[in-house]
Amino acid sequence: MIGTGRAQAAALAPVRAHMLRAAGTEAGRIVAQARVDAAATVRNARRDADEAVAGARAQGRADGARAAAAERSRGREQARSIVLGAQREASEELRGQVLDAVGGLETELGYPQLLAVLTAMAAWAAGPGATVTIQPAGGVVARSRGVVVDCTLPRLAGLAVDALGGQVRELWTP
Repeated sequence: MIGTGRAQAAALAPVRAHMLRAAGTEAGRIVAQARVDAAATVRNARRDADEAVAGARAQGRADGARAAAAERSRGREQARSIVLGAQREASEELRGQVLDAVGGLETELGYPQLLAVLTAMAAWAAGPGATVTIQPAGGVVARSRGVVVDCTLPRLAGLAVDALGGQVRELWTP
C-alpha cells in the first residue's frame, strides 16, 4: 500500500509541480497587488494619523501642559488604531483575494488532477476505511473512525495565507 502511494505521488509529481507553479504565479500577482493596495492604505492611514497627532498637539498647547500630554497620548492611540486597522484591512483583503482565486480553480484544466491528489492524500491521512467526499467549495474531506481530514480549497488557501505569517507584515512595512 505504501509503495503504491509513493508510485502515485511520483506519477502525480509533474501535475503537482505545475499546479504549484501556477498557484505561486497567481499568489505572486495577488501579493504584488495587495502590496500596492496596502501601501496606499497605510500611506493614507499615516497621513490621517499625522493630522490627528498635529491637531492633538495644537489643542494640548492651548489647554496647558497636562492637557497636552493627555491629548498626545490619545493621538498616538488613535494613530496606532488607524494603522492597525489599515494593517488588518490589508491582511483581510489578501485573504479574500486568495480565497477568491482558489474559488476559480474548479474551472481550471488541472483541477481533476488536483482533486485526485487531494483525494489520495486525504484518504491516506484519514487512515484505513476512510470515506472521501468531494466538497461544493472545492477539494475533499476524508473521514475515518473519529479522524477528519479537511482538504477543501478554502481551508488549504487559509492555511497557506496563515503560513505566510510574518511575511504578510511586509505588505505594510516601508
